[in-house]
Amino acid sequence: MIVIMEPEASQEHVNKVINKAQEYGFRTIINQGDLQTVVALIGDETKISGPDLFEELNGVRRVERIQVPFKLASKAYKHEDSVFEIYPGVKIGGAEDLLVMAGPCSVETEEGIMQTAKAAKASGAKVLRGGAYKPRTAPRTFEGLGELGLRLLKQAKDETGLPIVTEIMDIRDLDKVCENADILQVGARNMQNFSMLNEIGKAQKPVLLKRGMSATIDEWLLAAERIMHHGNSKVILCERGIRSFDAKYTRNILDVSAVPIIKKLSHLPIIVDPSHGTGKRHLVRSMCFAGVASGADGLMIEMHPDPENALSDGPQSLTFEQFDELMKEIRELESVMRKLNKTKNLVTA
Repeated sequence: MIVIMEPEASQEHVNKVINKAQEYGFRTIINQGDLQTVVALIGDETKISGPDLFEELNGVRRVERIQVPFKLASKAYKHEDSVFEIYPGVKIGGAEDLLVMAGPCSVETEEGIMQTAKAAKASGAKVLRGGAYKPRTAPRTFEGLGELGLRLLKQAKDETGLPIVTEIMDIRDLDKVCENADILQVGARNMQNFSMLNEIGKAQKPVLLKRGMSATIDEWLLAAERIMHHGNSKVILCERGIRSFDAKYTRNILDVSAVPIIKKLSHLPIIVDPSHGTGKRHLVRSMCFAGVASGADGLMIEMHPDPENALSDGPQSLTFEQFDELMKEIRELESVMRKLNKTKNLVTA
């Protein structure tokens, strides 16, 4: 249930709603928008007679019951798209500029990550990605440098000013990852690691939540809901492809249709990962274009100084030159899409 306040409602009016909710055992979450305040009530709604209990309070415009299970992540809770800062001067969600995250699948050497960070920044990327801990199916493959990888990422950030997104694989590493990273990545295999999501929800770091390889839209949004339920509202959704039966041609099926679906259901920003979504270097460019055209807030693209000899995911990684050329094309397409959307808004206004 959400209580929507009048635009001119005072803090005293809001406090009375909160106090009344707490009397009945509800937990409250406040969404302070530019035009109005919304109070979300989390708890057993059978304890109250109905919405009239809150509608009669001064400053309340109306009370709505949210039917979907992902209440905090839903568009009903927050009508306008969420926009939040992930690093000073770097925002995501509903912004004018598409946010591009780029870097290697995994941190391998100091020289490699430094070269990649500088190339990513020179081409226009705003966030450096790189795995310090790598989830691998086979036990004798490269699984990352661990703490050394985190330190190298921090070194690259200090050198270039690019904020860091890296995956957390074990909740015991949460403090170490938070010390070095600006965005905590929850990988596809951990999307439903509920104990991890609970703890990440308590951390005050933006979270990049990748869709599980066989997860439905509802399951994905409920994973976001769990993080938000524990106090962290800065969740970025990432479509990274779902399990495919045709692995000969694509590693996964990149579900680009998920982007407009999420935009309709949720206020959370969403980005597309065409590298993991296809697993093929020659498909990354076209799927980047598809992601931009679908309305994604950003892209996550893998690049490497020497993809042919990368220790993980080389076949889907771009060279520096390929990434630079792609970024120029992405900016051109972004400009075209912005003009089309502006024209659409004028027509429907």
